[in-house]
Amino acid sequence: MKVRMIDNRLFRRVVILGSLALLQMIFLTTVSLSVFIAPESTTHTPHTLFAGLAFFTAVTISLGTLSLRYFRGLEKLSLHDGLTALPNRRALLDRFRQSRSDTSETGIALLNLDNFKLINENHGHRTGDEALLAAAHIVRDVCGPEVEIYRLGGDEFALILKGSLSGTLLEGHCRRIVEYLTKPVQIANVQLLMGASIGLASCRGENCSASELLRRADMAMAASKRGGKMRCTWYSASLDRNREEMRRLDDDLRRALTENEFRLVYQPLVSSEDRRVVSVECLLRWDRPAGPIGPHIFIPAAEQSGFINAIGLWVLRQACRDALAWKDITLSVNISAAQLRNPEFPVQLGYILEETGFDADRLELEITETCLVLDPVIAERNLALIRQFGVRIALDDFGTGYASIGFLRQFRFEKLKIDRSLVVQASEDEGSRAMMLSSIAVARAMKMGVTAEGVETEEQAAMVRAAGCDQIQGWLYYRAMPAQEIAQYLTSKANSTTSSDQGIRAA
Repeated sequence: MKVRMIDNRLFRRVVILGSLALLQMIFLTTVSLSVFIAPESTTHTPHTLFAGLAFFTAVTISLGTLSLRYFRGLEKLSLHDGLTALPNRRALLDRFRQSRSDTSETGIALLNLDNFKLINENHGHRTGDEALLAAAHIVRDVCGPEVEIYRLGGDEFALILKGSLSGTLLEGHCRRIVEYLTKPVQIANVQLLMGASIGLASCRGENCSASELLRRADMAMAASKRGGKMRCTWYSASLDRNREEMRRLDDDLRRALTENEFRLVYQPLVSSEDRRVVSVECLLRWDRPAGPIGPHIFIPAAEQSGFINAIGLWVLRQACRDALAWKDITLSVNISAAQLRNPEFPVQLGYILEETGFDADRLELEITETCLVLDPVIAERNLALIRQFGVRIALDDFGTGYASIGFLRQFRFEKLKIDRSLVVQASEDEGSRAMMLSSIAVARAMKMGVTAEGVETEEQAAMVRAAGCDQIQGWLYYRAMPAQEIAQYLTSKANSTTSSDQGIRAA
């Protein structure tokens, strides 16, 4: 509102400025014509000349004054955000340039709204603007006049505090902001949950470069996002080291696929009734020249860089080729949340099945609860397309995240895989055992198959078998092994002792 008022005042000044300039031109033109065109017919008294000169001088001074005010108004506009009237990024940089000689501590916080993109998509940009105004108002109220507040663009705000213990004081303000924004905010008759992720950084004296402080706070804010959002994170040098490691990892991932550094191994699953191999799960390994690295590290890195789509398609294609010779055995392949959100993935899957000649009804795709929580609408649509090929869907790692009976009813999986952690806990306490039994009962009621993961002892195997699991997966019977070793175990009955020894050698 304040900036709009400035706009209106500037418009009025422009009109006045133009009118005065027009009067000055008319006056100068009249005098010029009277003096140079018809000097003999013009009589100039001293009073007339004095009045004209005074008028000319007054107009010139007025023009100069209004021009100065006009350009000052433009300068003020250039330093403020048009929506919230807060100082902008340019004003922040000017503030740092003016305080280079200041030796006091400077604390800076970067605040990013967690759900702003969804607010724009679901409620429109007008509601998004109202949300930004509400967020700016909340930040002002929480921080008070001692904190300088800037809007850097989009849904990003900067908070600056100078003086002794500024970092500690600023952190306190930020934690109150996060706590406030965890509650819904009423905007345009809609309850909106905005949430905020904040990164903090501080420095002292001439070492305070605006760009460096902003970079550090931005890295800390990104760490807050990765850590689950709605939190504050301080910058530390380890974030720089992690970033550099992630950059190298990203470069290595791009090279790994072209230079055949990835390989697949397969872990057999056995029937709980007769312990015969009925399925194999495909697992990805990376023979990185710089040293071994686990899937729990490089797969999230590939998801973050977007390279997981290319890697995932390679895994699917190679696994289907390997499993062609394993008749009547189901092949399970894990797909990531990024793949499931890709609208082209079902089409790409269809091409791979056609290219390899692999039977779709022998393929089982395993997804985790995270795939569903991030974007359930797109996930449901893509899963419906995938099922049209005859491919089955299994929910992996059940018992570790957000999945509920509502999710099971909505997506109707063909199989539920009980996570290893729940199996281990169920063998140790009654509460976890009751949870596992109830999960299996729900899956049975919905006509889903049930697999127990991570079974390592005979006691655990007996427990999950008695609980009603169809299949058992774990080191008790088999560890992951190369494709060429799978065939020898397909027709034999698993023995826990010999298979465990074999698994150690194969792993």
